[in-house]
Amino acid sequence: MDKIKVNITSKQKDVKIPTGLRMLIRRCCNAVLKMEGFEGSVEVGVTFVNNKQIKELNAIYRKNDSVTDVLSFPMGENGKYDINPATGAKILGDIVISMEKAVEQAERFGHSLQREVGYLTAHSMLHLLGYDHEDNGLQRIRMREKEELVMTQLGLPSSSSYVMKDEF
Repeated sequence: MDKIKVNITSKQKDVKIPTGLRMLIRRCCNAVLKMEGFEGSVEVGVTFVNNKQIKELNAIYRKNDSVTDVLSFPMGENGKYDINPATGAKILGDIVISMEKAVEQAERFGHSLQREVGYLTAHSMLHLLGYDHEDNGLQRIRMREKEELVMTQLGLPSSSSYVMKDEF
């Protein structure tokens, strides 16, 4: 992988962005691309929004009128990406994270906001690279394994298994 440019913006004022979170997002994007053996320079956009904003986007783009934690807007298909003519970089797409929802989920799952935002970033990066989990099948399990591998590499491993205890 040559160079990765991660453009991070905040369009919300509800949650203060902790020091180091932007660097963590960049490290997470790099880790996913390295794990996937991605070749060439890339550009990714990451935007922080609040619950109201992500609900509006979810309604418009997914026809789902509810708050979600993260949305992915891939620019490529089947490994083909738009190229930024000025830089020659592949434009992977955009990630939109609800910081309000990330705080809620970090509290609910008992881990740090950094872990939650890192996980959401890894999850969305995999979507930008063509992964899907809508069928709840093998690809969903594979995505979860890759997400957890990245989180462990970044020093933010899961504090528990994602398998529910009552499944045994």
